Amino acid sequence: MNPADPRHIPVLGRQAIEMLGPRAGGVYVDATFGAGGYSRAILDVAGTRVIGIDRDRSAITGGFDLVDRSGGRLTLVEDRFSNLIEVCAGQGISAVDGVVMDVGVSSMQLDQAERGFSFRLGGPLDMRMGHDGPTAADVVAKASEADLANIIYIFGEERHSRAVARAIVAARKEAPVTTTRALADLVSKVVRSKPGEIHPATRTFQGLRIFVNQELDELHLALSAAERMLKPGGRLVVVSFHSLEDRIVKNFLVERAKAGGGSRHLPELAHAAPSFVILTKRPVTPDEAEISANPRARSAKLRAAERTDAPVHEAAALPAWPTLDDVMRGG
Repeated sequence: MNPADPRHIPVLGRQAIEMLGPRAGGVYVDATFGAGGYSRAILDVAGTRVIGIDRDRSAITGGFDLVDRSGGRLTLVEDRFSNLIEVCAGQGISAVDGVVMDVGVSSMQLDQAERGFSFRLGGPLDMRMGHDGPTAADVVAKASEADLANIIYIFGEERHSRAVARAIVAARKEAPVTTTRALADLVSKVVRSKPGEIHPATRTFQGLRIFVNQELDELHLALSAAERMLKPGGRLVVVSFHSLEDRIVKNFLVERAKAGGGSRHLPELAHAAPSFVILTKRPVTPDEAEISANPRARSAKLRAAERTDAPVHEAAALPAWPTLDDVMRGG
């Protein structure tokens, strides 16, 4: 689908906008612009301004028509959403009324064979959401067997990760693994699946994609950045598509919404005042009609929270999992 197509509706789009609650004259960040569905809905509210961010240049260029139609109310910036504070500062904005983000790979990216995200389409083993840094083929060629196993296990949740890593290392000694089909065929020989189950390569591709794009680190950083940018009463809405992402969002919001101090045993141990009030006691999920219309929506979960006037919490250190720089350096 053309990114500028006004019929494009993001997964849980209606619910996301209802939770965001855009108000006339408000300033909002669409942190994962994609096909522009959220931005278009926000701009339907009179006087709103939207800063749209996407690391994918094709998404930005696909949104130029919407920029033209917005009458100066939409600005698009090619960048990572973890940099949303710097992006907003570049537009003269120091605080916003809402941030919405749709985490993970987009349908547009999956449907473009040349991007190398899908094992169902033949193409180069790329998987980059942006246009810089190592490709998945580079990681497959360079990473040690131990690193490959960790990447596929941690980010793909593939329990056969060691066998997959061993097969990749053996295969690359014979010839470089540079296409989606080559990797999918390789994994299919090691990971067996029964009829009706997901494709054997699903988790390996997920793990490599998340690793190549540093998606989970990006999400951690983007959530903390949103906390800093939101005005009191401003809202954060996040749609995620698998358990790793949703767990990060859930834990972030639960930690930021904690109230009160320590126990009677440690009364001096006090939490920072809650910086968010959670609006979704349980994640919002698609109904059967949406899943029927778009099977990719099946795993989507929406969580939302409203910013209080409390100071931001100290950001936690990023998890100690494999990093792209270390793996490519052979560390």
